[in-house]
Amino acid sequence: MTPPRLAIVVPCFNEQEVLPETLKRLRLLLAELEGAGKIAENSGVWFVDDGSWDTTWAQITEAAKQDSRFHGVRLSRNRGHQNALLAGLRAAEGDAIVSIDADLQDDLSVIEKMVDLYVAGVDIVYGVRQSREVDTLFKRMTAEGYYYVLKKMGVQIVFNHADYRLMSRRSLEALNAYSEVNLFLRGIVPQLGFTTATVTYDRAERHAGESKYPLRKMLALALNGITSFSVVPLRMIAGLGLLVCLFSVLMIAWVLLGALIMRSVVPGWASSVIPIYFLGGVQLFSIGVIGEYVGKIYLETKRRPLFFVQEEV
Repeated sequence: MTPPRLAIVVPCFNEQEVLPETLKRLRLLLAELEGAGKIAENSGVWFVDDGSWDTTWAQITEAAKQDSRFHGVRLSRNRGHQNALLAGLRAAEGDAIVSIDADLQDDLSVIEKMVDLYVAGVDIVYGVRQSREVDTLFKRMTAEGYYYVLKKMGVQIVFNHADYRLMSRRSLEALNAYSEVNLFLRGIVPQLGFTTATVTYDRAERHAGESKYPLRKMLALALNGITSFSVVPLRMIAGLGLLVCLFSVLMIAWVLLGALIMRSVVPGWASSVIPIYFLGGVQLFSIGVIGEYVGKIYLETKRRPLFFVQEEV
């Protein structure tokens, strides 16, 4: 059987500190897999520069000149991790495509297991973290809590899986059929179907540089994941409205009891102040949630391009 052509996609944003080591390790990985007859000789790596302003693109260009297995895609401006990843997936040429971050936190050695599973007939192989010991307590609790919330809201997602995965060519073509603007790939890919498997690994600390996913971006991605794949928040608003109605009935009963029997209620206070504050807060919260969904609709109807490629090497 002819070994598959492997393509590795690496989104990059200001990764000048870690990129030299990433290039070195990926070069060794390709050589090892080729030597073992696991992948074809024309396998390669596609780096996607997501609008970096440091020397990231210069390093990618130099690597492509020195090694024909390295390729580069430069976006016209910063479009975010998910769009950069999709750009790389669409540009990559191969039978099996692996996506991985540039920070070397994901274990490269499990790519061999992914390839073996692909050869055995699996279309999508998810890289799943075995533990989160390198994360802070806050990040560990919020991340695992987020996966739990998504599950409860009916979103198909693989627990403790980010964007480290292998996809076959046919599953990638199915992914390309999705044209939505609000990308959340770890929620879209499980919807494709096909045969799937998981490989576990221990996540290492970042080799160099700083994380490109601060709390602000993590919260934005989390919100996007919920509102792009679940209508549960809208149903929660309906439930909240019902609870407000029931609470209002109970409050009316309490006011009547206090005014007519106990004679202990200040006239006009309970019947005006409490409902105003309570209902005002509920309405503002509900409008905010509905507005988030309306904003999604607004962006989707524009059908704007997700990215533009400025240069390729």
